[in-house]
Amino acid sequence: MTRIQATQLQLDNYGPWTVTPEPRREMDLQTLQSRLYTDVAQFVGARDAYAFYARGDNVVAVTNGLDRGAHETLQTSLANRYPVTVSVGVGVAERPADALAAASERIQAAGSAQSPDRREVLDGEFAADTDTDDVEIAHFDVDDATGKYTDQLSEFDTFVNIEGGYAALMRHLRSEHGALAFFVGGDNVIAACPELSESEYHDAITAVNDEVDVELKVGVGTGRTAHAAGIDAKHALETCRHDGTTVEFY
Repeated sequence: MTRIQATQLQLDNYGPWTVTPEPRREMDLQTLQSRLYTDVAQFVGARDAYAFYARGDNVVAVTNGLDRGAHETLQTSLANRYPVTVSVGVGVAERPADALAAASERIQAAGSAQSPDRREVLDGEFAADTDTDDVEIAHFDVDDATGKYTDQLSEFDTFVNIEGGYAALMRHLRSEHGALAFFVGGDNVIAACPELSESEYHDAITAVNDEVDVELKVGVGTGRTAHAAGIDAKHALETCRHDGTTVEFY
């Protein structure tokens, strides 16, 4: 059985800070957010977890294997390097969407994202060190994105098509299975999923193709951590590319 530990990191009082004492330069804000994501990704990646950009002022991570102490260390490290602080919620559930909802509720219960009184909250449930449940990671990409889009259309029109496929996939996986899908650049989407069958992945790909006429393929892996599952998913996706298949499990 799969069991996901999801972590949400949310900047404290970030909205008001961006316009105090006056509106800050947009590229400075974008740089801050991208650097913060980079630091989070490097920290959790070194511990075999995955981090996703989400909305910039929020980062979502699949953190099986990271205990409360690791989250405290990350929080302290960010506080030492940024002019704003980060609150953290953690949840555990079979369905990734349920785990993330629990993590969000922990942060929300401590105060609004724009409250000046909420600083560096850390609250939630952590999977036991002896937890033997697996993480399931699905790595999707667009079939022949280079030939169909990159080498044929303008960059913006390519982006519109790729993002359309991502949005359709994200909605389907969330509504049908409680899975969480994130765009990770190029034509790639990584999804944290509960245990799904081959037919359910085929159904997801068909739903996207029917809605936005974007063809996908997917490799699926499982493991004790997001990295272990994700690297297996990458190998399975390479099998799709080599054999011309649509869905492969490692």
